[in-house]
Amino acid sequence: MKNAVFNTASPQETLALGAEMAKNMASGDVICLFGDLGAGKTHFVKGVASAFGIPEKEVDSPTFVLIQEYEGTLPLYHFDAYRIASLEEARRLGMEEYFYGDGICLIEWPERIAGLLPEQRTEVHFSHTGPSSRRVEVLHKY
Repeated sequence: MKNAVFNTASPQETLALGAEMAKNMASGDVICLFGDLGAGKTHFVKGVASAFGIPEKEVDSPTFVLIQEYEGTLPLYHFDAYRIASLEEARRLGMEEYFYGDGICLIEWPERIAGLLPEQRTEVHFSHTGPSSRRVEVLHKY
């Protein structure tokens, strides 16, 4: 998939974008999700999860548990690095091991663990363009 920019007008469209992008995801992919609170990151993850047979209602922001593991047609690992205080803490939690595993990693607040991220990854940047609308920029790092 090429670098691209999308505009969504509602949470449902952000969810649909995640489901559509999931068609091009494969085991070992690391997807970094950048954006402010409420920018649509978790809705996007719900869309990705639905494409792998994981019900939307099972997907929640992993803020308090840091990593949610979902079993679908491929394993899905949903990280929230917001509360990570240091790279050492992330290493102790074993985050890096997931990046080279058999599933797809979706990481909210990846800037908190930038030193651990693999060079080969996809970055998805969310920005508010209105109360319900978002600009979603997808950049592939290879």
